[in-house]
Amino acid sequence: QVQLVESGGGLVQAGDSLRLSCAASGRSIAYYEMAWFRQAPGREREFVAAIRWSGSSTYYADSVKGRFTISRDNAKNTVYLQMNSLKPEETAVYYCAAKLNPGGTWVAEYEYWGQGTQVTVYA
Repeated sequence: QVQLVESGGGLVQAGDSLRLSCAASGRSIAYYEMAWFRQAPGREREFVAAIRWSGSSTYYADSVKGRFTISRDNAKNTVYLQMNSLKPEETAVYYCAAKLNPGGTWVAEYEYWGQGTQVTVYA
């Protein structure tokens, strides 16, 4: 079992930056593909970014390309999401997720989830 705990959310103004962290425990995530998703009120959970186990490949939703960066530190069992130039429409709960099989960005493919961290962006 892998337990995931997100942190770093908060209330920021449009254009500001935030760095989210996802700390894993219970098992090393070194061979897991890790991802960030988000869910706004009344909307489905959507893919934001993913990173392969080695960190050599990253994937982003089109809406965040060039502004968000996903990274990982396997020695610390932690994944990060650097979010720059945040927009009000990106207000959501951000979730960290993990899976063993690489590829794919569907919610249902991910085996482990954190409880989420709230990000609120005001205009």
